[in-house]
Amino acid sequence: MVIQKIKELAKQYTAEFIDIRRYLHAHPELSYQEFETSQLVQQKLKEYNIPFEIKSTTGVVGIIGGKNPQSRIVALRADLDALPITEQNDVPYKSRNPGVMHACGHDVHTTCLLGAAKILSQTKDQWEGTVKLIFQPGEEKNPGGASLLIKEGVLENPKPQSIFALHVNPQLEVGLLSFRAGKVMASADEIYITVKGKGGHAATPHLTSDPILIASHLVVSLQQIISRNVNPFSPSVLSITSFQGGFTTNVIPTEVKLMGTFRAMDEEWRFKAHELIKKQTLELVQAMGGEADIHIDVGYPCVYNNAELYQRAKSIAEDFMGSENVQETEMRMGAEDFGYYSQQIPGCFFRLGTANKAKGITAGVHTPLFNVDEAAIEIGIGMMATFGATAK
Repeated sequence: MVIQKIKELAKQYTAEFIDIRRYLHAHPELSYQEFETSQLVQQKLKEYNIPFEIKSTTGVVGIIGGKNPQSRIVALRADLDALPITEQNDVPYKSRNPGVMHACGHDVHTTCLLGAAKILSQTKDQWEGTVKLIFQPGEEKNPGGASLLIKEGVLENPKPQSIFALHVNPQLEVGLLSFRAGKVMASADEIYITVKGKGGHAATPHLTSDPILIASHLVVSLQQIISRNVNPFSPSVLSITSFQGGFTTNVIPTEVKLMGTFRAMDEEWRFKAHELIKKQTLELVQAMGGEADIHIDVGYPCVYNNAELYQRAKSIAEDFMGSENVQETEMRMGAEDFGYYSQQIPGCFFRLGTANKAKGITAGVHTPLFNVDEAAIEIGIGMMATFGATAK
């Protein structure tokens, strides 16, 4: 049976792919700059006799044909990029690129897909259909590498019937997986506001239209868009994360710059909220004697798991792992550009447990101490290979 063979090979190759993960972790690259990472992926696919093409400069898309290749087409996706974070872990494979770190586990994602690719290539006479391997750049930065690959036809020729991706979860113990149907992660949009006023001496504020005061009122006022407009059963978050203005103690500046993020789980409400944010910003600032420029950079859509695909994937995972090791993923306001894929075709985005409290491996993603229990790699490889070989 192919699943048993996948399990055996995943176990057999674990040490090899832990080494690959450590190499990737030590050599992280920022979004759209994953040149060495892309070269390693290409090298490995050549070793596995898997044909591939390059998309969006650093993206790599491979194809594995099994028996009756047109009978079933499944895509498996991993992201390649790292984050602009300085690593603080004291490990032999610590990042060698100053200020860059695989703090979101994409080194693990890439490793698991490479391992699955090797296994699927070796077992292609035991399963039917075609598997498309998508090694994607730029997940961490707008406009999102997924959107670029889709524009370049990654979901065509051949067109997958479904797509799967995993993501590390440092809150989930190693040995566990989690799945969720429907809405899984939020949309993410970036907000940029410039509040302009009349500056002057801090001792004579009556001769100014103080942009710091105006911007302060605006920050508080924007929160009411969430508290008084959104359905309480549809989570939404608006956070102003940067407030920059002024340079000394006795001068009221002429402008203040704000930055922030807006997250939503409902696409209709998402774009209605954009208009409310713009309206409130322009009218409040004007009413207080200032002017405002606002730009909302529309980012990733919600990640939505197809209900039927979720049921099939969960069942496969329970057979592979045991039902006691498969849990339900919580809804998160974080974002992932996998949402672009799941807008186009049925998608399933699931979580791979990487925590080990006994070993102190609990730091969250996007932090300088993030790490994983590498025992998760065998599970990730096996699970991705199994979806590739059996899912529809």
